[in-house]
Amino acid sequence: MRFLDKYRDEFAKLDALDKDFIDEELIKTLLEKHKNPGQKEVRRVLQKARTCTRLDLEEMAVLIGNIDSETTQEMFDLAYELKKEVYGDRIVFFAPLYISDECANNCKYCGFRSSNHSMHRKTLSMPEIEEEIQIMIDEGQKRTVLVYGESPKTDVDFMCETVRKVYSVKTENGEIRRANINCAPLKVDELRKLKEVGIGTFQVFQETYHRETYENVHPQGTIKGHYRWRLYAMDRALEAGVDDCGLGVLFGLYDWRFELMALLMHTMHLEKNYGGVGPHTISFPRITPATDTPFSLNPDYAVDDDDFKRIIAILRLSVPYTGLICTARESPEVRADVIPLGVSQIDAGTRIGVGAYSEAKHANTLPDKEQFTIGDSRSLDDVVAQICEMGNIPSFCTACYRAGRTGEHFMKVAKSKFVHNYCIPNAILTFKEYLLDYASEQTRSLGEKIIEGHLDHLIGEAFDKTQAMLVRIEKGERDLRF
Repeated sequence: MRFLDKYRDEFAKLDALDKDFIDEELIKTLLEKHKNPGQKEVRRVLQKARTCTRLDLEEMAVLIGNIDSETTQEMFDLAYELKKEVYGDRIVFFAPLYISDECANNCKYCGFRSSNHSMHRKTLSMPEIEEEIQIMIDEGQKRTVLVYGESPKTDVDFMCETVRKVYSVKTENGEIRRANINCAPLKVDELRKLKEVGIGTFQVFQETYHRETYENVHPQGTIKGHYRWRLYAMDRALEAGVDDCGLGVLFGLYDWRFELMALLMHTMHLEKNYGGVGPHTISFPRITPATDTPFSLNPDYAVDDDDFKRIIAILRLSVPYTGLICTARESPEVRADVIPLGVSQIDAGTRIGVGAYSEAKHANTLPDKEQFTIGDSRSLDDVVAQICEMGNIPSFCTACYRAGRTGEHFMKVAKSKFVHNYCIPNAILTFKEYLLDYASEQTRSLGEKIIEGHLDHLIGEAFDKTQAMLVRIEKGERDLRF
């Protein structure tokens, strides 16, 4: 109870609000209004989306309601075009690192829930974190997201210590250059501490925006049971100066149509109140089976593969300048299908579970006690090779964050469709590092062809500088960037 008590004053302030920014009745009204729209109406919305402008709620509702096969394909095609316009052909790679599975919450769908006695609870020590990071670096990782359960053992001071530890681990050619955070909502003063230690994106997923469903799957009496505490997590982050924020929904808890509208409503709220700064990324994981978690086996609102493709395309069309993350929960086949619909980031070489990287290396097995099941357990090198075969360029770039291109600065650049002027050269440089230091012979051969093809599309100073930096990398220099 004392753990919960430290947030009670914050809860009381939120409880005093007359209403919040998720208008369920408006969402339901718009979805009903735009069931099965005509081709003309859909194409009108697509014409606006083509300008790389964020859609409004009514326009998203039109795309959601569209069931016409011809204009659905047009949606898919335009989603791919917009992704290329904003971000180019690059796919950014990262991998999660689970720091702790100790959790005070009791979410029905989660293997980490406090009532699940099948889990062997553990929080990594600093030496154990160092070992995990060393293994990740040796595989070629440059970006990670640190994942924590909500527990007194993993307070903000502990998180800050773990971030410092992650950044301190270096090898001759490798280090983690960006550590994002996926954790419970925090207070403003706590978030300022995380900013001071140099975190990347701060992720808090609402899980579901539907209040009744939220209350059903997140028991009262737990911190996560307070809907508004989670809903306003990003407001507090932006107030604290943490201006790279990641939203997400766990699809399968409630109707995907409602959740998409709520994600856009959340985006509009942030942009309105924080100088046009919306989410840096949006994630859209689907529920997969978790250890001894019956709820996860047959969710009431399970999303099939066809609707999953629609979700991603509609997000890309509605918020064209936002990064879209497709996680390793999905199978290799599904990921290959949806990447062309607007995905810009994926995790690879993913091992979930606390201590999972060392366990996989030393025992050559994957953990059998997990928060959820991953569908793509391939090595980083295997996934990199597939991305090359698809004609995309793998990127391990962290330049924007480290150069201060975050928040409002990043959004202005992204919305103007010039991100690829930074991203493609930096993707080439970081991918060259990977090919030289970590890639298999087969992947290196594929990758060199991809680099050559993308170099051919650079012109003028961008080509000359990139070419010169590639020569320096081949001679042993690292971490060169625009």
